[in-house]
Amino acid sequence: MSGKHITQLQRELYMKSRQQGLTQETSAAKADISERTGRRLEKVGLPKDKPHHWNTRKDPLAPVWLQELAPLLEMEPTLTGLTLWEYLDEHYPNQYAYSVLRTLQRRVKHWRATKGPEKAVMFRQSMPPGQQGLSDFTHPRTAVTILGEPFKHLIYQFRLAFSGWRDATVIQGGESYSALSDGLQNALYKLGGSPKEHRSDSLSAAYINQAQKDKLTESYQALCAHYGLVATRNNLGVSHENGAIETAHGSLKHRLEQAIKLRGSHDFESIAQYQQLIDQCISRLNKYSQSRLKEEHNALSPLPKQRFIAYSELVTRVTTGSMVVVKHTLYSVPSRLIGETIRVHIYHDRLIGFVGSTQVFNFNRVYSHKQGCRARSIDYRHLIHSLASKPQAFRYSQYQDELFPDDNYRQLWLIVDQQLEPRMACKWMVGILRIASISSDGHQKQHEMLLGQRLLQLAQDNKLPSLEEVRAPYITQQSEVMSLSTTQHDIHSYDQLLSPPQTSAYQGETLCR
Repeated sequence: MSGKHITQLQRELYMKSRQQGLTQETSAAKADISERTGRRLEKVGLPKDKPHHWNTRKDPLAPVWLQELAPLLEMEPTLTGLTLWEYLDEHYPNQYAYSVLRTLQRRVKHWRATKGPEKAVMFRQSMPPGQQGLSDFTHPRTAVTILGEPFKHLIYQFRLAFSGWRDATVIQGGESYSALSDGLQNALYKLGGSPKEHRSDSLSAAYINQAQKDKLTESYQALCAHYGLVATRNNLGVSHENGAIETAHGSLKHRLEQAIKLRGSHDFESIAQYQQLIDQCISRLNKYSQSRLKEEHNALSPLPKQRFIAYSELVTRVTTGSMVVVKHTLYSVPSRLIGETIRVHIYHDRLIGFVGSTQVFNFNRVYSHKQGCRARSIDYRHLIHSLASKPQAFRYSQYQDELFPDDNYRQLWLIVDQQLEPRMACKWMVGILRIASISSDGHQKQHEMLLGQRLLQLAQDNKLPSLEEVRAPYITQQSEVMSLSTTQHDIHSYDQLLSPPQTSAYQGETLCR
């Protein structure tokens, strides 16, 4: 093979084959060289690589790298290769083609590795058992609907740093104190103990940042004191310091996303059903931490007998329209509360109202889906008794749309308003709502739905029934009143009541004035 160049790969392949015990002939054949060349390689060995100190082509950045680009990087090390190429393209039009970008990016990468600033080092932590629990909120990846309606929510997650045990709660609204308190306490009571330290990021529910001074909110401070927790937080904007909970978000969201796909639907009948699916995902994830959790249980502090308050409180007065405003949302209340001062406990998912110490309502909390718009939660059953006495107020009521139990009643009103004259249309619709509010068997929602569907079908068939026909099945038969026989007194006997004080006999009794 005289005159044929032997590559480095061939040399290495031959020598490797010989080290494996193969003959010179076989090794040479595998390397595609002659036996003579192989013997020469064994005699002189592999040549040592010489340092590469010359350029294989002309450096396209030589005129500007040291004079302009390197000083720019020293001034601002985060500049990218694309930014620097755009700088060249602007200051030196048509002199540096786009093909130079890849060269520039490699040059910037090399500069950062050799002359760039020091980078932050990640220090892996070895947390002792029972020392730290972490909290955080996250947005789920998969859109969820409840009964077909979009469900905007967060997921609160608590995790122990040592064992990795976790718990998650569906949160409505934002990162409020009530959400933090409810989620944290749910987790602690499922765990059966509390760690020494509670760590979070800069939650607005927990910290008030004033003039760059961190101050615990009074509610959060009292919550931590109740469970013997030391409140700590990671540095502002440094999320990796909460890595134990941030990585847990990714695994939970992945599990939840897969569970919803396996379920075949992202629509749920209730929030409780959705929470049940999350609990199943959490249960599977916690199986991997059981052994370390047993060790951590011994280091946890016992829990107090009672939970701490998980709500904020508001005192408000019920308006003459039987409404209260809570957190920019309008709620209707039973009309008997008009004029009363109500104390409202505000949770992230519900409102509980009290008159004195007596609970008078328990509503699901409602949030506005549009920024800056006031949400409404109007229950027609709170207003229907007053509306029945003045049905004409229905037509121009500000809350007309909220007075309908569902879309069947809204469509029914459009048909009725065309088929009947205005006054009768209002009277008929209000009468139907009054009937819909009455349910003898306790199945209110089912009663409303079936009545609305039946009436809408009749109205679409031009067979609109009268109020009396609709009301008839719901009127209970009155029991017969027992007939009593009475005897009319003699009218002259009443004169004795007007006589001067005296005693007289009347039917064996003594009458006194």
